[in-house]
Amino acid sequence: MHGSAAVMHALAMNDDCTVDLAEREAWLIAHRTPGLGNLRLAALHERFGSMRAALAADRAMLRACGLPEALCSELAHAGRAPVAADLGWLEAAPNRHLLTLADPDYPPLLRRLENAPLVLFVEGDLNALWRAQIAIVGSRNASRSGLGIARDFAAHFARLGIVVSSGLAEGIDGAAHAACLDAGGSTIAVCGTGLDRVYPHRHRELAQRIVQQGALVSEFPIGTPPLPEHFPRRNRIIAGLALGTLVVEASLKSGSLITARLAAECGREVFAVPGSIHDPRARGCHELIRNGATLVTAAEQLVEALQPIGHELGAALRARLAAQPAPASTAASSDAGHARLLDAIGFAPTDFDSLVAATGLTAGAISSMLTALELDGHVADLGGGRYQRLAR
Repeated sequence: MHGSAAVMHALAMNDDCTVDLAEREAWLIAHRTPGLGNLRLAALHERFGSMRAALAADRAMLRACGLPEALCSELAHAGRAPVAADLGWLEAAPNRHLLTLADPDYPPLLRRLENAPLVLFVEGDLNALWRAQIAIVGSRNASRSGLGIARDFAAHFARLGIVVSSGLAEGIDGAAHAACLDAGGSTIAVCGTGLDRVYPHRHRELAQRIVQQGALVSEFPIGTPPLPEHFPRRNRIIAGLALGTLVVEASLKSGSLITARLAAECGREVFAVPGSIHDPRARGCHELIRNGATLVTAAEQLVEALQPIGHELGAALRARLAAQPAPASTAASSDAGHARLLDAIGFAPTDFDSLVAATGLTAGAISSMLTALELDGHVADLGGGRYQRLAR
């Protein structure tokens, strides 16, 4: 016995190793296997029921799944060494996570993509991936006016409790992330590198702030450098996570137009801010508007247009919460917990710590319930950990 089968056997025989850990390592090994790809990964998982079982299969079984002999050989000789960096990164901090497409915590809107990433590395708050998001993207070489528009829209969304997602790039992306954080909101940065690297380097401090108030996300293994072909792949995740995508400034050859096209292809709304006909940074937005994107001049216009898909996300979140066993510390049902939380939230601003003290619920339970209540329009996130009940 050797290669990946030996690794899986060793994991199974280790009394200190849980099945979850073995499965996580199996996903990482498969994810790093050259030539396997998303479609083949998905097929293996479906055929064998787990990635661990797939990697322990013999060559005849793998060949029966349609894998070429060279790839079967690659899997047979795969071992734990290539994923040591991934495991070390995951285990170095409690807020680092690995999500697979088989995980119930995988973001529901992203799951709808035909080419949804099979693996996501996340650093920060996992709950942020389930909250209502609006993507803001645009030119790296943005104008002062464009940067101001991105900041104004992002701050408005943050005050409504909507997560702002973008790609951590210079220009519009960075301005949107920073404005959301400054307003006390949550933001998600989807990266085109491994999460041990920050690109561009000048956004290292911004990335650290995002981890504290949101999350960094990537499908690329630890140690992956910023290669040009990675950023279109990153853009599909930005589009897939969000309810809709707003393009503030973009030239005709901008990567932001790729994000907008991907958003439209997966059935999401695309919005564009018009600009001067003389500014090349506005031509991409004008092209989007000609091709059916919604022209917007105020943040409220996006929020109104995105309410239907926001309600769908809220339904998915409620189903997720209902499927989770209630914590041992609380005997109340999910409905009773929501009612208790609503009673504790006044029509005047109420801080998070007060809600924990008043309800006796755990901080994690309250965070998840608040998200569902926000999506249903019962509660407003005022930023800074303060919430207010809305009249219905």
